[in-house]
Order: sequence, then C-alpha cells, then structure tokens
Amino acid sequence: MTMSVVLMMFRCHEFFSSAYLLETKESFLYSWTMLRAVIFDFNGVIVDDEPIHFRLFQKVLGEEGIDLTKDDYYARYLGFDDRGAFIAGYREHGRPLSEQKLAELIERKAVYYREAIRSHVSIFPGVKNLVADLAQRLSLAVASGALREEIETILSTLGLRDYFHAIVSAEDVSEGKPEPEIFLKALARLNARLDDDPPIAAADCIVIEDSKEGIRAARRAGMQCLAVMNSHPAELLSEATAVVKSLEDVALPFLEKLCS
Repeated sequence: MTMSVVLMMFRCHEFFSSAYLLETKESFLYSWTMLRAVIFDFNGVIVDDEPIHFRLFQKVLGEEGIDLTKDDYYARYLGFDDRGAFIAGYREHGRPLSEQKLAELIERKAVYYREAIRSHVSIFPGVKNLVADLAQRLSLAVASGALREEIETILSTLGLRDYFHAIVSAEDVSEGKPEPEIFLKALARLNARLDDDPPIAAADCIVIEDSKEGIRAARRAGMQCLAVMNSHPAELLSEATAVVKSLEDVALPFLEKLCS
C-alpha cells in the first residue's frame, strides 16, 4: 500500500470521526435536561395582591347575595382565574350562571381592581432582582389567570415588562389551572421566538407558583415547580419540586439544580 493511499485513508477516518464526535456532542448537549426557561405565576408570586382579589370577589359575590369567607377563598378559590372563581361560587350556592352574566361579573371585578391598584402596587421581596438576573440567561414568561390588561399594567408600573418574553393570561386559555393548558401555551410562545436554537422542552422549564392548583398544572405540563409560601404553608404545597419561604432566597444555581 502506498504512502498516499494510507494518508488518504487516515484523513477519511479523521473526517468521519470528527463528524461523529460533533454529532455526538450535539446530541449530548440537548439530551440532558437543562434549565432554559422560567414561567412565573403573577398574583401571589410577583405582585402581592391576593388580599385585594379576595376582597373584590367577596364584594362582587356579595352584591349578588353570595357570601364568601376568607377561609373559603384561600382554601378553594385561590388557584382559579376570575371565570373559574365565579363559576365555582355560583355552583356551590346552587345558582345558575349564564355566559352573559359571567362576563358582567368579570368586568365588574376588573373595574374594582383597576381602582384598587391605582394608588399602590406591592411587589414581593426578591422578585425584581431575581427576574432581572434570570432574564439575562433564560427565557421568561408569565402565565396567570389574571386579565392581560392587569398583568401588562402592573408589570409596566413595576419596570418589569421588558424582562418577560411571553405572557399568557385568562383570555388566552379555555381551561384554567389545574389544567396544564396555560403553561403549555406559555412554552409554545417562548419557542415561537427562538431562531435556530432547539425548542425548549417542558422538562427544561421551571414554574414558580403559590397555589395547589398552579402546582398541579405545572406537573401535568411536565414541568418542575418551585412553590413559594406567599399564600399557603409548606404542607399544602407538597406536590411541588421544592418549597421556599421567599424568592429573596432564590438564585439561578438553585433553580438549575431543581431542573437537573
């Protein structure tokens, strides 16, 4: 065998070995679970307004002759969007509720809410720093049963709107939490903005939630879930991947470990 033939065979082997290693490296990089996106709930996670929502649900239902106690709200209504909460309230009291009446109740509460937040919006400790840090490296979304106008207005007021690459609100889904639709739609919108990168998998996402229904929705979507004890004690959030007292204690390395 001549030296030129040997050299050609060596180079051919070298080429295919390099191609194999490149392909293997690409497969390795994207076959392992890695944190690529964080999806935030809104009420009770970013903005401290659950007490406002309770008072307004109580007010609107009270105007319709339906009593709502604080214990009932936090135990059974907290994870619902406005639509789900009003439907549950009427159903539990044996009252019929037409779509027209439901839309009127939602709009009435929305008017009261805009008035309530006009003078003051309270954000939970640690949220601003965490969001600003994560946005430099990850895709971020808000997925909430709140109305889009409420989310957009408050995020803009807090100076956080530009950090989020996607928002999914009550108007965007047909089924609220604990159904997974809202988180799957948020993931789809994050993926829609990617160029050449491989799509983000559900396993590469962490949801940050404060309610049992939200945790169940995240797990049904195939996502990890970090629960924060802003609305419930830890024992009621046990279905989450992890539970923290406050987002002040959370940083990127901690979230990456949850997703690994």
